[in-house]
Amino acid sequence: MAKQPMLKFVTVDKEMPEKRPPNLRREDFGEIYGEYARDKASEQAGRCSQCGVPYCQSHCPLHNNIPDWLKLTAEGRLQEAYELSQATNTFPEICGRICPQDRLCEGNCVIEQSGHGTVTIGSVEKYLTDTAWDEGWVKPIAPSVERPESVGIIGAGPGGLAAADMLRRAGLQVTVYDRYDRAGGLMTYGIPGFKLEKDVVMRRIAQLEAAGIEFVQNCDVGSSISFDAIRGKHDFVVIATGVYKSRDLNAPGVGAAGIVRAIDYLTASNRKSFGDEVPEFESGELNAKGKRVVVIGGGDTAMDCVRTAIRQDAVSVKCLYRRDKANMPGSQREVANAEEEGVDFVWLSTPKGFAGGDAVDGVMVQKMRLGQPDATGRQSPEIIEGADYVEGADLVIKALGFEPEDLPTLWGCPELEVTRWGTIKANFRTHETQIPNVYAVGDIVRGASLVVWAIRDGREAAEAILEKLAVSGAVAAE
Repeated sequence: MAKQPMLKFVTVDKEMPEKRPPNLRREDFGEIYGEYARDKASEQAGRCSQCGVPYCQSHCPLHNNIPDWLKLTAEGRLQEAYELSQATNTFPEICGRICPQDRLCEGNCVIEQSGHGTVTIGSVEKYLTDTAWDEGWVKPIAPSVERPESVGIIGAGPGGLAAADMLRRAGLQVTVYDRYDRAGGLMTYGIPGFKLEKDVVMRRIAQLEAAGIEFVQNCDVGSSISFDAIRGKHDFVVIATGVYKSRDLNAPGVGAAGIVRAIDYLTASNRKSFGDEVPEFESGELNAKGKRVVVIGGGDTAMDCVRTAIRQDAVSVKCLYRRDKANMPGSQREVANAEEEGVDFVWLSTPKGFAGGDAVDGVMVQKMRLGQPDATGRQSPEIIEGADYVEGADLVIKALGFEPEDLPTLWGCPELEVTRWGTIKANFRTHETQIPNVYAVGDIVRGASLVVWAIRDGREAAEAILEKLAVSGAVAAE
């Protein structure tokens, strides 16, 4: 009788891929986790309890069929496991690296709740797709038939690329317009290499280019080309711009030199990793080397900034957050990695202003305590009077989140309806806006969110476009 490959969670402990020691990973921007060996991936996948109601799957925005591809992995059927994971996820190797699994699939794993330690879903997903690339299981995109319909996608981030992938596979003609010189959006210029090495993203971009998708780079809609021109050129338009307008502070001294936006800081660092000339980095404006760095914020972007500053050889790196560790919005796994690498978290602290005149040399900090819960159920921070102090700083990075740009004004399209938050109004299922055949996906609809949600939106919008074409084709045939 064959040995049962599953239900090993009682006898086999949770084991992540080997993580490089902090003293070594501080020295470069390489990913910090290694790769599973085949036997280890099989063993860890075999810890899955094969729940009748898989909470991991229901808490995955893409509803990936996680239990089934874990079972296939445990049985050594890796190509089938990869194909099953790819069926619902356009970029599984990216999600396996950067999804906050501790808040999504792994955080809702039944055996985690029972105290046995979660199945390492993200690491197995990463292993499967990396193996698929190595073994040649990732096939070129080759539509079985070419269709005449054309789609223009504005934004080459995860939402736009997911839509482009599905639409091109169906034979549509796809053009992607993007403001940057490389596709990928925040996957390319926002997320650091220690979480997502850039060759992983570029490999997918190359696959899409080889499929016949046209990329128009350095294209700022509203100035390089009008929104009306894109609408006139294509049968359908998908808006996937993301949100790039940084939230700001209203505090004395905020305009001083040395106080910078997180997106500018991370983009400069990522451009250096590509070998680009980055004058702001070379001048020291966006370089933490030899500086006392203070990062303001508690989300994943703040974690990216503090860990980047460590690798740039900062003298010290501190993160100010107005709530405590338990209420931090960023991934707890990322917080732990940052602490291991030498980041000092200053909890229950918020900036009151900045010292130093023309150039910052300190952050005026107010200490906080948690009071009564607010409307969301989280305890509201309250200022502790008389507990202010000055935290020395030569570089202050504002990682306070992002807001949408005013697209109707920038694009001269007042009929593009937005919410009171400035995000685009779109149907929650089809993602079509009030303008016929114009769709919107990802952060420009949701507000700043996760890559995996953008992928879901892009796939759903593509499905809606294909469904509309199928319906119109059926009517035309009659």
